[in-house]
Amino acid sequence: MRRVFFGLIGLVQFGALWAQTTHTEPVLFVPTPPKTAQVFVVHDSEATSAFSPNPDAVQSMVNRAITKLTGTSTVAAAWLSLVSTQDTVGIKVVSAPGATGGTRPAVVAAVVQGLLTARLPPRQIVVWDKNLGDLRGSGYVELADRFGVRVAGSAADGFDETNFYDKPLLGQLVWGDHEFGRRGDGVGRKSFVSRLVSRELTKIINIAPLLNHNTMGVSGNLFSLALGSVDNTLRFEADSDRLATAIPEIWALPLLGDRVVLNIMDALICQYEGRQRPLLHYSTTLNQLWFSKDAVALDVLALEEMNRQRQLHDVTIVTNATEVYLNAAIMDLGVNDRSHIQVETVP
Repeated sequence: MRRVFFGLIGLVQFGALWAQTTHTEPVLFVPTPPKTAQVFVVHDSEATSAFSPNPDAVQSMVNRAITKLTGTSTVAAAWLSLVSTQDTVGIKVVSAPGATGGTRPAVVAAVVQGLLTARLPPRQIVVWDKNLGDLRGSGYVELADRFGVRVAGSAADGFDETNFYDKPLLGQLVWGDHEFGRRGDGVGRKSFVSRLVSRELTKIINIAPLLNHNTMGVSGNLFSLALGSVDNTLRFEADSDRLATAIPEIWALPLLGDRVVLNIMDALICQYEGRQRPLLHYSTTLNQLWFSKDAVALDVLALEEMNRQRQLHDVTIVTNATEVYLNAAIMDLGVNDRSHIQVETVP
């Protein structure tokens, strides 16, 4: 930030000097207005019953929110404003916490149905996460079979030698990492992008649950997509500062962040403690879905709601992590300033 500050001062001084030597009017530098983010929140009190989603209610919520976000009159037109029938669309989910604690299959099914309504070929729709075993355990293989779409684990698809995140920080490579078992200079400093992401997907729809994370505050859109797309992530996960730097930098890879067309926060249930384990006694039913093109804004709102629920239930706030969202905003990945996030309720 300091380099930017002095750079702007230098520009102002140069403009003034140029104006004096050319006898013209002084050059005025108008600061760029702050960016704003739009978030659309849809609610249905009947969306869940005893923590189980109501598929019909969830489908209606998704349809209403996507048409509102895109300003279109039909569900098909809404989805076709984000993707085309030529795209291979990856629906990124969080499956490790299971069907109750992670991204709920009913939400994914509603998105899949919308894409099919827009006449995307079923085999060009891919429900994915890092580990195929987690997807199977959460019911996504059955969901894929039901709709004729694909399901894929990004790790099982292997990693791309030509696309990677390079950071001079060595960690312990584990089985499944692309360079596991290799020796030599530089081994372990790269996190390679999954071939699923780099070679198959052309658009990404990111769906994360409103679930806490003991380091990042929330297992949100930034965290789940960034670490779900690359290998060699243990070197970041044990340290909050490393994570706060690595997550936005990985997201900023053009073949990753530039392909994200929509972010959804599955806020049917807010679990404010427990991370990867579904703990319903630390959960609140909100019966909401949040839609935005800005992943940073969604995660900031998620952290805010998480802390609100902790206060309501007299639970100690484990983390108030905001550095990752500040870093993401500095990199122009989204809006982290709550005063510039506009929340609109979808009727």
